[in-house]
Amino acid sequence: MTFKLITDSTADLDENWAKDQDVEILGLHITLDGVVYETVGENRLTSDVLLERMKNGSKPTTSQINVGQFEEAFRRHAEAGDAVLYLAFSSVLSGTYQSAVMAREMILEEFPEATIEIVDTLAAAGGEGYLSMLAVEARNQGQSLEETKAMIEDILPRLRTYFLVDDLYHLMRGGRLSKGSAIIGSLVNIKPLLWIEADGKLVPIAKVRGRKKGMREMLQLSSQDLAHSTAIVAYSTDLDGAQALKKSLLEDPAIDQVLIMPLGPVIATHVGPGTLAVFVIGKEVR
Repeated sequence: MTFKLITDSTADLDENWAKDQDVEILGLHITLDGVVYETVGENRLTSDVLLERMKNGSKPTTSQINVGQFEEAFRRHAEAGDAVLYLAFSSVLSGTYQSAVMAREMILEEFPEATIEIVDTLAAAGGEGYLSMLAVEARNQGQSLEETKAMIEDILPRLRTYFLVDDLYHLMRGGRLSKGSAIIGSLVNIKPLLWIEADGKLVPIAKVRGRKKGMREMLQLSSQDLAHSTAIVAYSTDLDGAQALKKSLLEDPAIDQVLIMPLGPVIATHVGPGTLAVFVIGKEVR
């Protein structure tokens, strides 16, 4: 029996692609200048609009997918007899995963025969999107929900996420980094490089003088110990930088495909303009 795939707007998947591949995207919300915006659908807030407002001083905030949203989605699929695999935004970065778990328990009381499986990806942006793409590929190849879930859980600790940001102010403001960690982001021409550890924590790993040097450092880290030949590059406002990273990554014989994805508005809220990110899958957990 086939199954339904659900993920979040934080996976930064193209909505047309998701529709074609039968992936349902649930949206977090963004409050910008006192107005609450959707992050999925025709009237969603785009990253371009958000980042322009941020450059002009706006300080957006994000809110998790609530229990009611999950309850509605899970009930709809339970009533239709659909098995569901939900790939969730990292529980370390959001309460969205916990909301899904609560809603699942409520729906299983009402529909005890329903199948609703939830995976905490401990990932965000292109990393969460990468896992979603692999789940679609597995499903298309005829793998069961259980097989697909096991595959994702095997890969997710080996997913490598590197962010090069202009400064850490936005991460500190959103509570994703401590004020002490963010101090390095205020130093002149210092470009902080961060990564998401296997347990989901976002951690500064280097402070590099100059953007080009930061990109070289990120490339070096990304190209080690690769298990998959696809890499994903994400960006906010710096498409040229993303294309330069793609060109350099393709020079590595271990990489034969690089996908470029703009950072969606939820993640852009927390990392700000001028961010570059690389997502790869390694052979070992580290």
